[in-house]
Amino acid sequence: MTGKLESKVAIVTGASAGIGEATAIALALEGAKVVLAARRGDRLEALAQRIADSGGEALPIITDITDENQVQNLVQKTNAEFGRIDILVNNAGVAFVGPIDGANTSDWRRMIDINVVGLLYATHAVLPILKAQSTGHIVNISSVAGRTAREDIAVYNATKWAVNGFSEALRKEVYKHNIRVTIIEPGLVNTEINQDISDPVVKKRSEERRQSVTPLESEDIAAAIVYAVTQPQRVNVNEILIRPTQQGW
Repeated sequence: MTGKLESKVAIVTGASAGIGEATAIALALEGAKVVLAARRGDRLEALAQRIADSGGEALPIITDITDENQVQNLVQKTNAEFGRIDILVNNAGVAFVGPIDGANTSDWRRMIDINVVGLLYATHAVLPILKAQSTGHIVNISSVAGRTAREDIAVYNATKWAVNGFSEALRKEVYKHNIRVTIIEPGLVNTEINQDISDPVVKKRSEERRQSVTPLESEDIAAAIVYAVTQPQRVNVNEILIRPTQQGW
């Protein structure tokens, strides 16, 4: 399979569904060798087979990104298999939303571990390789919630604001090594992440919002990622904010 990313190697976290799955497919269609990272091995295997059937190449590696040793293993296996890493898409994320008062604080910890700490682990693990190559691209999936605070999503807001702040500081550390950093900030997307809402009042409110908006699809976000990573090396697309046309918040 040939394309703009021929000979490139990409790691996609949270690749078993939603934006991660769509991104892995889109990168493979552009010729990249794609490493699929997530906890659900059966889904990774099925996706790898789907990519192979379309003429692409994908390597599934079961990974819990909240475990630093597993993340190091992911990066080391990728480098051993392909001899390089060109793109890291830090996509894995969850959204346990609801009021602060009465919240299950273990959900907060889990969300911070996945949305922030896992992203930090993956970035930390891949940087020495990118620096040694003097090239690479890190794409961090944030959210409109990384820009706009709203009731019932305070801790999710906090995780995505952390992603935005970290990404810009990272860019300032690595640009001299020819490494690019991009933040993708989706609005409402039709993905599994919306199933994480357990609070009935918040769930009802979310469903009402959805009824008034035609949400983005995962493929829309994947297309934005492909756009960013296929620009000429002189171009660093720092940030893409992408909302459904009908989303006013």
